[in-house]
Amino acid sequence: MLSQLTIKNVALIESATIDFSEGLNVLSGETGAGKSVILDSVNFVLGAKADRTMIRHGESECFVKAEFTLPETAKAITLLREMDIDSDGEIIISRRFSEAGKSTVKINGNTVSTSMLRQITDCLVDVHGQSEHFFLLKESNQLRTLDAAIGDVVAQKKAELAALLLERKTIDGQIAQLGGDEQARSRRLDMLSFQIDEIESAELKDGEEEELLAKRNMINNVEKILQALKGAVDAFSAESGALDALRYAKRCVGGIAKLSPSYEEISNRLENLYSEADDISETLIGFADELYFDENEAQATEERLDLIRSLKKKYGNSVAEINSYLSNIRAEYDLLSDCEGQVAKLMERREKSNQKIYQCCVAITKIRKQFGKNFCQEVAEELRTLNIASARFEIEFGEYTEEDVERADKNGLDEVCFLFSANAGEPLKPLGKIISGGEMSRFMLALKTKLSSINEICTYLFDEIDAGISGKTAKVVGEKFARIAQSTQIIAVSHLAQIAAMSDREFLIEKQEIEGKTITKVRALDEKEKVLELVRLLGGDEKDAYAVGHAEELLKQAENYKSTLT
Repeated sequence: MLSQLTIKNVALIESATIDFSEGLNVLSGETGAGKSVILDSVNFVLGAKADRTMIRHGESECFVKAEFTLPETAKAITLLREMDIDSDGEIIISRRFSEAGKSTVKINGNTVSTSMLRQITDCLVDVHGQSEHFFLLKESNQLRTLDAAIGDVVAQKKAELAALLLERKTIDGQIAQLGGDEQARSRRLDMLSFQIDEIESAELKDGEEEELLAKRNMINNVEKILQALKGAVDAFSAESGALDALRYAKRCVGGIAKLSPSYEEISNRLENLYSEADDISETLIGFADELYFDENEAQATEERLDLIRSLKKKYGNSVAEINSYLSNIRAEYDLLSDCEGQVAKLMERREKSNQKIYQCCVAITKIRKQFGKNFCQEVAEELRTLNIASARFEIEFGEYTEEDVERADKNGLDEVCFLFSANAGEPLKPLGKIISGGEMSRFMLALKTKLSSINEICTYLFDEIDAGISGKTAKVVGEKFARIAQSTQIIAVSHLAQIAAMSDREFLIEKQEIEGKTITKVRALDEKEKVLELVRLLGGDEKDAYAVGHAEELLKQAENYKSTLT
């Protein structure tokens, strides 16, 4: 159940904390007092699209927090644990939205995305209003609703179907590995053959690209290298160059070498230095003589580098990766070249799998039609108690054949549409085309009365579902609310005294002007205040003893009715 709602800076609400109770919670107040703000706040914290107009004038952001209390076995708790969010049965959702358009959502202190939020809140609250039907009126959810009403019988058959679909998916994977059908396999073989030839003909070698890059670098710098080598050779060999200087130094020191061991050592070192310098000079001359520029070789180097780059772009970032890819496609080519027999066997298995899937879908349809008929009758009976005496409710099933088996999913092949007619002689129509708000409200209430004990939603939120009804029907709607509220918390905005009287807790929404600002306030009513609110809803005057007596009698009748439900 939704135990507490905290609202800050949303529209006319500066700050409000609402403590809801189990059972039926009714929100009432004058038109324009701000009841819709409460519902907008709930929708906002549940994951609805945020709008800057929600933020109270003069404030930079709005904030809503919802606290739920659930059994630890609830689906929402299980989903949270799958998201690695801890919960001991309490779920605290907070959402903040700024003028800059930034939205922050947290569940139990953990930041989550709005899509993650909706996964959780879809299991918590079902919202129904006059023009928006968040769950049961969507045709995409009608099949799910029917299956929920049927229960284990269809669930077991759907589990069998899921296993068959998994088997078909496995077979499809194996066929895909073998290249698919004959045409697809032929195309794949042609492509593999081309790739194998392209890689093999290149005869790639490890380190080749590095060698070619070094070679291209040399070719691009021939002139610079020649100039450098010539300059170095001249420095050694030209007249008065390094070699001449070393020879002269060697002669000078050689003449005194015998006079001292130290002079002899220097003489030897000069001899070695001269020999090394002479060798360097000869080496430089050899480099210069060997250096040449071949335009054809330069072009061949560029073409080879372009080929290697092209292969790397297609098949891998290195020669090792390209060779690994080549090994894999050779193996695939060999497999595809000799797999016609294997594919034939798999296609035969797939055909048998499709037959089983189709038979299972037919069985699921039979179960749905059988149980669906009773479900429709029960909902129609509920509608008759809500003063729609000629109510008819049916489920229309779309036709399918064995040729449709390829589109079968975990729900089978059924496409269903809920059809309803409120008046004798009127044709059945899809729910989305029902015009009367009052009829729609009562239909939803009848449906939820049948489903409240079997779905996992913990809170129903009704936005003026009592629109278009009054009198005896209003009394019956109030009784339906009380019945549903025995197992599912209800939060309802209502203008009807008959519904407010049935509430387990009633809240008054009213506008106040404080220091020149209009503020919406929300407060829970005690028993005396509840009587006075009933007087207002009945159109009476709180100073009129008769009107007060009428309200007290209405409240007494409601309490007597609720006592029969427990």
